[in-house]
Amino acid sequence: MDTENHTLRTHFVLFGLTNKEELQVPLFVCFLILYMLILAGNFAIILVIILDRNLHTPMYFFLWNLSLLDICYSCVIVPNMLYDFLIVEKIISFGGCISQIHFFHFFGSTEVILYSAMSFDRFVAIGYPLRYTNIVSTKVCMWLISASWVTGFFHALIHAVMTARLPFCGPNLVKHYFCDVKPVLRLACADTSLNVELLNKVTGTVVTAPLCLTLLSYLFIGKFLIKIRTSEGRKRAFSTCSAHLTAVSIQYGAVLFTYMRPSTQDSLNEERASTILFTVITPMLNPVIYTLRNTQMKEAMKRVLRRLLF
Repeated sequence: MDTENHTLRTHFVLFGLTNKEELQVPLFVCFLILYMLILAGNFAIILVIILDRNLHTPMYFFLWNLSLLDICYSCVIVPNMLYDFLIVEKIISFGGCISQIHFFHFFGSTEVILYSAMSFDRFVAIGYPLRYTNIVSTKVCMWLISASWVTGFFHALIHAVMTARLPFCGPNLVKHYFCDVKPVLRLACADTSLNVELLNKVTGTVVTAPLCLTLLSYLFIGKFLIKIRTSEGRKRAFSTCSAHLTAVSIQYGAVLFTYMRPSTQDSLNEERASTILFTVITPMLNPVIYTLRNTQMKEAMKRVLRRLLF
């Protein structure tokens, strides 16, 4: 499209979570409480893992990184969303929009890759408990975590750069409560087929490859569980990975629903609701899932609490 007769946009206007004025304040209060729970729960896990030496193992180092990602992930979206509930015109600058796209996909893709690394850790812990410390050594643990962060960064950088190079000279209303690639691409006054193809292929690979590795790990975990003769041993082994499996199911379900479908007007409305799952709900639930179903974590929290109080 010829953009010479149009003014290039320097800002966007976000649609928000809802356009009903009577819901703005109740939603602000609701999401403020959820945000405080996200910060409190994940900071508590990080603090406990740092202070309790019994948790200085690869499994809890993975969990430490997951909590850090959940904090960063929610901080990219929720504070701006809370502010937007209190104002009429939800304006975000072009640079702010591109930054939000980058960091949202950076932390999100890093998290799904980290989930597959955690499933490998659980596979080794259940299948080869005597060789666990040799297989998942500190070096291997650091390599897996570093690979997750680096891959996530460059995956997000591709989308940020490819979106930033597009001209935006028409409507500037982003029909979402934050800047995501698909709703922003709809506003570009240029061919976006390459961007859409990258979104489908690159993001599809980043999502589905770790998912396949995670499912493969749990397939082998299932084989090991069948070989355990006692029900108590089987229950104890399953409890070590049930929390991770629950978190993975919620995260991947929402991500696949959002990004693995064609973008239409109806789908954008549905995606606006589904992204709440992995931007707010999952970061809030992860601390609950990983503490209530983890005896070692609960005992560590009690020890740290007693140490801090007494």
